[in-house]
Amino acid sequence: MAALILIVDDDPVQRRLLEAMARRFGYEVETAESGSAGLARLEAPDRPTVDLIVLDLVMPDLDGMGVLTRMRQRGITTPAVVQTAHGSIEAVISAMRAGALDFVVKPVGAERLQVSIKNALRVDALEDELRRANRRTAGELTFRDIGTQVESMARTLRLAERAAKSSIPVLIEGESGVGKELLARAIQGSSDRRGKPFVTVNCGALPENLVESILFGHEKGAFTGATEKHTGKFAEANAGTLFLDEISELPLDAQVKLLRALQEGEIDPVGARRPVKVDIRLVSATNQNLIELVKRGRFREDLFYRLNVFPITIPPLRARAADVPELARRFLARFCAEEGKRIRGISNEAFALLCAYDWPGNVRQLENAMFRAVVLADGDELTTAEFPQIAAQVEGFDVRIPPVPPPLSETSTPPVAFSSETALFEPRDQNILRLIDENGDVRKLEEIEAETIRFALLHYRGQMSQMARKLGIGRSTLYRKMKEIGLETEVLGEAAA
Repeated sequence: MAALILIVDDDPVQRRLLEAMARRFGYEVETAESGSAGLARLEAPDRPTVDLIVLDLVMPDLDGMGVLTRMRQRGITTPAVVQTAHGSIEAVISAMRAGALDFVVKPVGAERLQVSIKNALRVDALEDELRRANRRTAGELTFRDIGTQVESMARTLRLAERAAKSSIPVLIEGESGVGKELLARAIQGSSDRRGKPFVTVNCGALPENLVESILFGHEKGAFTGATEKHTGKFAEANAGTLFLDEISELPLDAQVKLLRALQEGEIDPVGARRPVKVDIRLVSATNQNLIELVKRGRFREDLFYRLNVFPITIPPLRARAADVPELARRFLARFCAEEGKRIRGISNEAFALLCAYDWPGNVRQLENAMFRAVVLADGDELTTAEFPQIAAQVEGFDVRIPPVPPPLSETSTPPVAFSSETALFEPRDQNILRLIDENGDVRKLEEIEAETIRFALLHYRGQMSQMARKLGIGRSTLYRKMKEIGLETEVLGEAAA
């Protein structure tokens, strides 16, 4: 799903122009004819979230500065691009201080508006990701940090919100990679244990002979190799939340001791003389059917009923494809910052590809795919070319990877070609210039040049001076080249008509 832009302008002509340009860029667009109407739309709880607002500064009643002020007062963090007819330095400085990310001067050109929108969305995504990371570190992550546009996931979040208001044990179910730990952190961040310790234990990674020591701790000299006293995970989570991930992998003998710790509210460190009281909020998670494991004798029935007091199921990513674009933007912002890349966004075709894929590895797989795409990217926008493995599995997208050449020895002569096969990439975007012909060979330069001139003629609507300037050639050269490819007759014919 493309980003949603709200255009607020009292001039109907300007609204239509901006709306047409934004839709041509591939964004969803809504309009408002006044500052009050725009503010009401931003606060509408039953409408899709607005990703960016393009705001006119000069309007009757509530002007752009008033809208920015009220947005800040009401905690609305939607990024804003303001537009002014005069471009005075004072007005721009005031708007920036009020929270605007960028400004444009009327009448704004399509290229300037597109750059401004992309930059604002990129900056907002990065700031949002930094705020989310800080809240996660502080143990203050909330359900607003997860967010969704799918009803099945919204129901899951509402259920988790209810669980957060009590100390009831929660069992989170879902496929691997759906974000069970993230939901557990949001439960803690929305409860009265907010900011307290959040301790994670991957039960599937615990060595069988050290399970008891890791969970409950041990005293110095309790067993061979215990040279120091060790505080267990239960004690570390005291007054906070203990998250037991992949609880189904816990060995049966450890399940008995876990059940007692949960029932009594105390633990017995290995080698200790007396039990230790602990106060924890337990959240466990599994990607398996625990009832089936109970029937097969691989999981204790009494422990199952102790854990399964408040079950919550997270739907897989393939069941909430509408959430993929927002997740992709978050990952893009984070990885661009980590890798030092300046990528403004993701093309519409790439979004369509990501939404069409099934994502068997769920959110974790999407995160890894975005990381790889950022590393591969050479331009300022991610396209389907950065997702070759995904495109190969989705009908309608064809990105074939060239075979990897065998390693060369120091004395060998490099071959002219690695393989007789040709790597093909079929672009679906009409603005992408095709470099490969139907036989898999590189097209001739004169064909590419002719296609470029034809595209420029349409793009700049026959404005010859602008065409020549953007193509970097003189007008006389442009006329000559147009005559060679037969465009001069077409242009003269249209002018006569």
